[in-house]
Amino acid sequence: MALVQLVIVLALLQFFAFALAVGKARETYGVAAPATTGNALFERYYRVQMNTLELLVMLIPALWLFARDLSPAAAAGLGGLYLIGRIVYFVSYVKDPKTRSLGFALSSGPIVVLLLGALVGAARALWLHG
Repeated sequence: MALVQLVIVLALLQFFAFALAVGKARETYGVAAPATTGNALFERYYRVQMNTLELLVMLIPALWLFARDLSPAAAAGLGGLYLIGRIVYFVSYVKDPKTRSLGFALSSGPIVVLLLGALVGAARALWLHG
């Protein structure tokens, strides 16, 4: 489970780095808090941060459940793919939002697999233990 914990810490640190990038973009593009609009480039950074937050809500519990019921190593591997996907998403979305699809697929796909695996694990536990 240490690998799963490592992936979760890395995902949270990655989210923190994205938050710092939003803060820097706020300064660079002159978007004073609490505004979240006003400059298209700033809005791209902000949307990456918000999309990442939306996925983290699913990633973390899905990682734990999958790891507990199926395989910590596989869960950590899927989490690693998520992390790579978020980097690809960040770079592509900031450059041109129309190119974000690969990064989104690489980060949302593992979450779907983790959730389905967690569902299988729960069903198996119910089947075996009633």
